Amino acid sequence: MATVTQWACTVDSDGGQERRNGLGVPRELVFGDDAWQGLRDGDVAPYLERISTAAEYRPRGEAEEDPSWKQVIPYLLLQDDQRLFLMRRTRAGNDARLHERWSIGIGGHLNPGDADLQDGLLREFNEEVEADWVPRPRLLGLLNDDSTLVGAVHLGVVYVADAAGRPIAIRETHKLSGEFVAPEAVERGYEHLETWSQIVYDYVTGRNAGARQNAT
Repeated sequence: MATVTQWACTVDSDGGQERRNGLGVPRELVFGDDAWQGLRDGDVAPYLERISTAAEYRPRGEAEEDPSWKQVIPYLLLQDDQRLFLMRRTRAGNDARLHERWSIGIGGHLNPGDADLQDGLLREFNEEVEADWVPRPRLLGLLNDDSTLVGAVHLGVVYVADAAGRPIAIRETHKLSGEFVAPEAVERGYEHLETWSQIVYDYVTGRNAGARQNAT
């Protein structure tokens, strides 16, 4: 499995300020002249290597306003056989841009305490859901979406894992609800999905062939 195993940058601990910093990379160093739209699979190891060597921590408030900078987000699609874990956001979350949007991805910003991508992903998993088991993520690819203000400043590293019938529950139920549903239920609410979830849904179901971008 391809992953980033160690960041080249370092950061000094400063208590609560750490969680207001997020890991990111200059857009140009990741993409060059090849900023694709959608989910790129195949051999993405060269992109992950660029992330590993060029990534730095910046204040998230600053990075959210800078489209020349891509904040790296591990993003987990959770399945249970054919069912998908669908989350519905309320208006209680911190990011107003995502209020009342639906998501099939668990993930978030990488913090200075995260050793690598999967470490950050598992931290986000444990923060967002209650489960007495640990997922085994498999890399799907890299997701880029410059069609929205949120997507323009983020780069997704997308994984998939199977719950295999094991229970899971949302922790902060005032912010989210979540359950495993058939793909048809996601399809019926497709217009409510955040754009990243639309792209991932299109990719795994074959709904839109344009969601898949092969790395060569």
